[in-house]
Amino acid sequence: MENEQVKPKIFSRQQAKVKAESYCAYQERSQFEIRNKLYEWGLFQNDVEEIISELIESNFLNEERFALAYTLGKFRIKSWGKIKIKQALKLKRVPDKLIKKSLQSIDDDDYLTMLKRILEKKAENLRETDSFKRRYLLTRYGSGKGFELDLISDLLISNKL
Repeated sequence: MENEQVKPKIFSRQQAKVKAESYCAYQERSQFEIRNKLYEWGLFQNDVEEIISELIESNFLNEERFALAYTLGKFRIKSWGKIKIKQALKLKRVPDKLIKKSLQSIDDDDYLTMLKRILEKKAENLRETDSFKRRYLLTRYGSGKGFELDLISDLLISNKL
């Protein structure tokens, strides 16, 4: 029983298309996510590619819209920086051109405000008193959230966090 593999759910092409439409309607998805889901459902390559084409034609699937929604969601809700967002979009196989365009949708002032906010919040919770160690911990935290090192350094120098 332990080594028993999970068998794919076999759906007809039409059932899979309907399920994929509702899957896309619930939340923006990348083509990569839909392709994986369709294969997981036991469809063959021809059917998968045809369904993806139909989803694009009927506007259920739009890679640019996905990239924009993903970027703004991760920035506003998860407080991720551009580096982390870019890496996540690359993992979802979003084209570089669309990644670049979606990252440009983040307002520069909002970006710096977000970085300042997360560093201030982290600084409040740090017990470290040594200023060098403190700065190192804040730099590591900011870069872990995907923010650029130069922005983090500038902010730490100017705000004495």
